[in-house]
Amino acid sequence: MLSFINIFNLVILILFTGFYFYQFYYVLVGLFKKNKDFIAVKDHKYAVVIAARNESAVISQLIKSIKKQKYPSSLVDIYVVADNCTDNTAEVAREAGATVFERFNRQYVGKGYALDYAFKRIMNFSSDYEGYFVFDADNLLDENYIAEMNKVFDNGYKVVTSYRNSKNYDTNWLSAGYSLWFLREAKYLNNSRMMLNTGCAISGTGFLVSDKIIRKNNGWKHHLLTEDIEFSVDNAIQGEKIGYCGKAVLYDEQPYLFSQSWNQRLRWAKGFYQVFAKYGKDLVKSIFTKKSFCCYDMFVTICPALFLSLLSVSVNIVFLTVGLINIDVYPEIIREASAAILMPAINSYIILFLLGMVTTVTEWKKIKSTTWKKIKYMFTFPIFIFTYIPISIVALFKKIEWKPITHSIVKSIEEV
Repeated sequence: MLSFINIFNLVILILFTGFYFYQFYYVLVGLFKKNKDFIAVKDHKYAVVIAARNESAVISQLIKSIKKQKYPSSLVDIYVVADNCTDNTAEVAREAGATVFERFNRQYVGKGYALDYAFKRIMNFSSDYEGYFVFDADNLLDENYIAEMNKVFDNGYKVVTSYRNSKNYDTNWLSAGYSLWFLREAKYLNNSRMMLNTGCAISGTGFLVSDKIIRKNNGWKHHLLTEDIEFSVDNAIQGEKIGYCGKAVLYDEQPYLFSQSWNQRLRWAKGFYQVFAKYGKDLVKSIFTKKSFCCYDMFVTICPALFLSLLSVSVNIVFLTVGLINIDVYPEIIREASAAILMPAINSYIILFLLGMVTTVTEWKKIKSTTWKKIKYMFTFPIFIFTYIPISIVALFKKIEWKPITHSIVKSIEEV
């Protein structure tokens, strides 16, 4: 029985290492490989699309940051879809200078449906736009955001994502956990993917998509709970490479209440399961038929690896129980099974801490916080990730519906 335990745990270790080792290579690429500089020959015309539900507190600051862009204002139009609002979001957005569409539909709820409504309205009365920026109402843009994104777009990328920073990194360990995750995603996933010429992935907000793709899809066709990763996976299968622009900086508000964080990440976890169920087979097929590393990358991203961890823990708990019941016969099983349960948790904490530390050190000047908090939140980052475990388990069995996240951090781009 002892040899079986050792073989089982070795197989689990090999599977994990085999699936995810390439992401450690991504870290090395992000640390040591030099970024390519893009130059734009043409300034393209864009529409900015903002899906907002009861966002009157923050939306005007986003619109102001768009109007302060160092890019020809005549080439940027701002559209807000006030989606099922019960406050004065529409009025605030109009006063700030946006064209507003008001949508009321309690049957089809969620950001994907709001985007689809906006795109179809815009396409009905204008064919001038070459691309669409998609933002959430709580975002703020660096003054060079559109100009930098335009450079990558002008070089042939039909979808471009950006560098995602945070407005409220130092509120508490939750907001810092989100922030570090998105900074790491920008610097050591999308940035590395871009340098290696594989496809990137959009993450919620702060991206640019070509009018050609929107018209090909007849609007926004992605309506699962995580429409962003669904869009990314669909593009990977279609062979459309998503680009990344690290010089285009967006500031995002992160949840700092555990109840809000729980609901949001519960939706994310359920959405990943949905995307895996819908696209997993096509991703695997594309890995082999198209020899697409991007599809492999997306498959690993959405693959519910948690189940492999839970299987390992469950099996070792069974062995541990058998050992305790038969302690005189199998004393060595207790030691091996206990180590197999504790060591992965310890190793996971160390790996996540190192990822958080590397991200914090390299992005130090971009993180708006005190030195003490930057150091402290490196240690809480693994704990933030560990809280995904119960969330992912609950999401597997619970029916999840889209719920809005309340945004209350009111800052101007100058303050950030």
